[in-house]
Amino acid sequence: MSKINSLNSARFELAAHRISQLLPDSGAEVAFAGRSNSGKSSALNALTNHTRLARTSKVPGRTQQIIFFSMTPEVRLVDLPGYGYAKVPEKLKIHWSKTIEEYLTTRNSLRGLIQTMDIRHPLRPQDVQLLDWCNHSGLRVRLLLTKADKLGGSRIRAAVEAVRKSLAEQPLVSVQAFSSTKGIGVVEARQCVLQWLNEDENAN
Repeated sequence: MSKINSLNSARFELAAHRISQLLPDSGAEVAFAGRSNSGKSSALNALTNHTRLARTSKVPGRTQQIIFFSMTPEVRLVDLPGYGYAKVPEKLKIHWSKTIEEYLTTRNSLRGLIQTMDIRHPLRPQDVQLLDWCNHSGLRVRLLLTKADKLGGSRIRAAVEAVRKSLAEQPLVSVQAFSSTKGIGVVEARQCVLQWLNEDENAN
């Protein structure tokens, strides 16, 4: 598999509603997950230097499919449906919960997960549930505490440290502040994604 040195060439490839519709499970991919309105799509846009690659909306719960963005035929970013949005019908919540679990469980090309949380409201029950599941499954997680521009410097540092302490027993999780608006942590997060995508298959 060829190495990449940028995420800028990411282009929409496929939107899938079911596991059977996914792209072939080969190469390398990094997935993005987070509560609805946690800034997941904005983070994906910031890391790829695009303004509208991933659709952003003031209406939570807009991502209703597993969306693939490819840099090369073998290297991809994957936008998973947002979770935790109360107005999504219960039947759809159950469908996406099972679909995301199956994706994270069975996807051999998955190198790691970028999880977004609003820095002002981190570690909500569904966030913790996903982190615990990834920890037990041996899947690496980079936690982006988004919307850091809403806090001052000392409060950002305190929030990051509090989350790190809460997750001290999960060695596969790394935590950083992030703001797509002000560019806080964008370079750091991008380097993490590139490192994962360029690693050998058995690195994780």
